[in-house]
Amino acid sequence: MLIAIVSDSHDMIPNLHRAVSLANREGAEIMIHCGDLISPFMLSQLRRFQGQVHLIYGNNAGDQHLISSRCQTMFENIRHHGVQGEIEVDGLRIGFIHYPETAMGLACTGKYDVVCCGHNHEYRVERVGNCLLVNPGDLLGKDEVPGFILLDTVTLETRRLDAGEQLVFDDDLL
Repeated sequence: MLIAIVSDSHDMIPNLHRAVSLANREGAEIMIHCGDLISPFMLSQLRRFQGQVHLIYGNNAGDQHLISSRCQTMFENIRHHGVQGEIEVDGLRIGFIHYPETAMGLACTGKYDVVCCGHNHEYRVERVGNCLLVNPGDLLGKDEVPGFILLDTVTLETRRLDAGEQLVFDDDLL
């Protein structure tokens, strides 16, 4: 099974839209969003995913009440986990939290096969003991081309897909 792992979309509608479309096209069956979705209006983009979505808060949580209540009442395929989530898929225990430092701690516990995080907007995949620690980078595109990870639950191989173009700010042109 393929799992799409995304993070830090920060209200960037076009990039989340592209990521969901790519994940659908690639055949991902589950999507994990590792935080900083920000606004409730972004849920309609996540809803387009053809499988189950698992969502947590980040440090830029936006309207927490609307996000969690709409996940319960309006979007059947989106499950909101609060600040930390965990699921079991194909016998793998997968944990997800926004912060890389906390994710490293979770990976070191030995409780999880895979731990996913975001926050620092830096793509990174590494082994911590028997755990795969995955940070997909961001969908915002602030410092690098926005992208996300596809994780194969059988082989534990990851592949990063680009989901848009990097933002260029005026001061970058000077």
